[in-house]
Amino acid sequence: MSIATQRGDGGQTGLAGGVRVSKSDPRVEAYGTLDELISAMGFARSICADEGLRELTKTIQRELFAVGSSLATPPESKKKPPEITDAMVDRLTAEVHRLEAIEGMLADWSIPGEDPASAAYDVARTICRRAERLIVGLREGGVAVQPNVLRYLNRLSDLLWLCGRQIELQGGRDARLRDAAHAGPRWSRAW
Repeated sequence: MSIATQRGDGGQTGLAGGVRVSKSDPRVEAYGTLDELISAMGFARSICADEGLRELTKTIQRELFAVGSSLATPPESKKKPPEITDAMVDRLTAEVHRLEAIEGMLADWSIPGEDPASAAYDVARTICRRAERLIVGLREGGVAVQPNVLRYLNRLSDLLWLCGRQIELQGGRDARLRDAAHAGPRWSRAW
């Protein structure tokens, strides 16, 4: 069977369970953004020197396929969507706490770009936040979304921010927005 089925040539695609929708459907936009996030994380992983972060990233990429599948499975589908569990969210939360506890970790705004790998994690973070916004829009539009999907992505965006900061810390890079020459109010870490 070829990947070029030609079934999408007219602007429609199939959701899980065979339901056909427009490629511009908000559900397709949401899980398509997760696909973009998975790829951005793959790029970040490919240029990251830290073996632990690479393995963590690959694990999360695998989980994001389940998150995307849960969004691609409409209620009328005969296929049951994968469950996004509390345990999945808890693992991300534990990683956030682990990285936050590292001595010297930046605790304020940062300027992306001090290191290629940290910048790649920052790009992934912004894609993750966009996916979050799209999924909130789905939910507000009446589409059923598992509650842990948003919790997972919210935690993941925090974790991706911290991955970038860990890389900068390891490389001795200074990505602080505020310094003696650029004073201003301190804000949250990952906004």
